[in-house]
Amino acid sequence: MKKSSLWLLLALVAALALVASSCGGDDDDEDGEPAAQDTAAGDTGEAEAVDCTAAIGIMGPFTGDVAAIGQEQLNWANFAVDQFNEERGTTFSLVEGDTQLDPAQAATVAPQFVSNSDIVAVVGPAGSQEVEAVGSIYGNAGIAFISPSATATNLTEDFETFFRVVPTDADQGPTDAAYMAEELGAQNVLIIDDQSSYSTGLADSTSDALEEAGVTVSRESVSQDQTDFSALVSGVSDDTDVVFLPWQVAANAQLFGNQMAEQGKDAVIFGSDGLFSPDDFSIAGSYVSSFAPDITGLDDPQIQELAAAFEEEYGDFGTFGPPTYAATTVVMEAATAVCEGGEEPTREAILEQMPETNLEESILGQPIAFDEDGDIQDATFFIFQVAEDGSYELVE
Repeated sequence: MKKSSLWLLLALVAALALVASSCGGDDDDEDGEPAAQDTAAGDTGEAEAVDCTAAIGIMGPFTGDVAAIGQEQLNWANFAVDQFNEERGTTFSLVEGDTQLDPAQAATVAPQFVSNSDIVAVVGPAGSQEVEAVGSIYGNAGIAFISPSATATNLTEDFETFFRVVPTDADQGPTDAAYMAEELGAQNVLIIDDQSSYSTGLADSTSDALEEAGVTVSRESVSQDQTDFSALVSGVSDDTDVVFLPWQVAANAQLFGNQMAEQGKDAVIFGSDGLFSPDDFSIAGSYVSSFAPDITGLDDPQIQELAAAFEEEYGDFGTFGPPTYAATTVVMEAATAVCEGGEEPTREAILEQMPETNLEESILGQPIAFDEDGDIQDATFFIFQVAEDGSYELVE
């Protein structure tokens, strides 16, 4: 069943409910339908207070090997709720679920969220393998969930209630491959996946695009638990131009890069979005792609104001946080639209409202609207190079 079929079914249920209930009231138009709302994420203008209360689940790796990313996501989700409640007069709250980027842990958190009747929608989880672990759980419960960082291409096709505010690996693979081939002039690329579904899918996408560009590709595979790469590094041939690491644990890539240097290997490391973590990966001269821009470089006063306010309260951040702010805002906008239409913000009502998302502005510097599968429209990947001081500089 496509998402469009689900929305038609939900719309029919909602229509029957409206017929059975009384209509009218100050917020209805002449036809008895709720007045349409025109809202945009990041709008700091005066807004009429909205009586809307709901709890939103937030899943992320708040502890564990990638806790730096998880904490950034959690901080931005909290920041989004605080900002939205203050500006709109709502009373939304977050319920935290720590997944540690582990599908088994995510599959433990999801039923807890489902059994908590206060939770009307979920932000997260972060990783594609986690989405695969919880997709059916949320789908069967009729709960909308939206990821700020899961990029595996198949996810929106596989799970009816899933949405995301980032592009997919179908975009990332060709983008990274084109940069390696055209800008770096790579002739031989070694791709090493970390055996997760995210990594293997992205490795396949990138490999296909590289081979289409006439680049020779070789493949290796390691576990996310592996930390000694010396034997693998010793096998990197002298004619290897680029080593592509579609990994999720940036600290492992740092170890890999250090061991490359120890063995005198001069191939350039190119990491996927999972490596975008300046605190954990700082191999000078390397490249990292990202599903979101560095918002501090966007020419938008409202976004700069938000970034400054966040930094004052929470400190520095990378590219994982702002998409979480955007995803959390999408859920709150959907719930608010339901409340303004005179309904309770139930799971069913919010799920029905999510495809109607149409934010003209967002913290990501682009509008947010979804296609029929739940993917964000007109999204793109960005490429950064690691400078000598470990900072990330946008190159494309």
